[in-house]
Amino acid sequence: MLGERGWWWLWISCPGLGVARIRALRAVAQAHQVTLAELWSWPLLRLQAALRWPDSLMARVEAYRLSKGTSPSLLVPDNALFPLDQDWPISFDLLKRPPLAVHWSGRTQCWPFLSAQKAVAVVGTRRPSDHGCRMAYALGQCLARAGWPVVSGLAEGIDAASHRGCLAAGGLPVGILGTPLDRVYPPEHEALQAQVEAAGLLLSEWPCGARVQRSNFALRNRLLVSVACALVVVECPETSGSLLSAQIARTQNCPVWVVPGDALRWSCEGSNALLQEGATPLLSPESLLAVLGPGPLAAARSASMPLDRSRSSAERNPSLLRCVDEGLTLEQLSAALSCSPTQVAHELLQLELEGVIEPKPGLRWRSV
Repeated sequence: MLGERGWWWLWISCPGLGVARIRALRAVAQAHQVTLAELWSWPLLRLQAALRWPDSLMARVEAYRLSKGTSPSLLVPDNALFPLDQDWPISFDLLKRPPLAVHWSGRTQCWPFLSAQKAVAVVGTRRPSDHGCRMAYALGQCLARAGWPVVSGLAEGIDAASHRGCLAAGGLPVGILGTPLDRVYPPEHEALQAQVEAAGLLLSEWPCGARVQRSNFALRNRLLVSVACALVVVECPETSGSLLSAQIARTQNCPVWVVPGDALRWSCEGSNALLQEGATPLLSPESLLAVLGPGPLAAARSASMPLDRSRSSAERNPSLLRCVDEGLTLEQLSAALSCSPTQVAHELLQLELEGVIEPKPGLRWRSV
């Protein structure tokens, strides 16, 4: 028998039912004081009278109901989060186009921070200047050290630099994807995506196997902003999706900080324009932290017990440490140890947290 989550998954999987129509369906259920399970068994004419949808759509709904039967059996993904779940961020429901479900992979401990909007989003161009990359990396590091989860889109350039900085400081990165979880874009971010998954959380609106569309990357911006208490635009041109993120942030009363850029460089034209429109200039990561204060992870860290060196990751996996000392990259480590990049990234993260290794450029590490 399907539970409440199962019936939700069943209805939102029906062809032709998007956000507005699912809202209408829920409104009918509430008006008649029935559940989604009871609506499933309503005769077609009664359902059509209540919803007043076009005949063509009702025909699709009826065909879908007939294909599933009166007592449908449906496998609900374990990694799907729905509006009726406890960890569902309320801020999602305040969006003009709220998601009907999100799919995630990583650490469940991340969800309370996102639900409470206790995170900082860092965005920018895929083709930044050296200054932009350094600033994004420094932001990721400083925010992580101060206990703030760092949210970004795992795109090239600024997104990747901020997450690498966060990872280098042992922080909690959150990647909101424009692709399903089983796709990596750009492909060269396979190692980085695996590290973010091991250390924090990956989040996508699209189920595994879904077709990737160009519009997906713009749509994910609204989710990125909605879980953050501040948005930092490091560097972006006039046609950047980061400007859309800033626009969404303003409508949600989320403070927008912008790093001033080279006035003669094309990749700074959009971000500098945001400053003219009243965004707060960000001259250093420390100035942002002076306003935000310690993040939600700071108290947890100060209360944590010292790590037990007798059960370190190095002793559990000496082969990994030997390969690290040989200067292998994450992909090479994965091949040498016959493990997935996700497993290796998780072990590397533990070694970093234990102070056994430290990161080097090029996704390499060395013993401390």
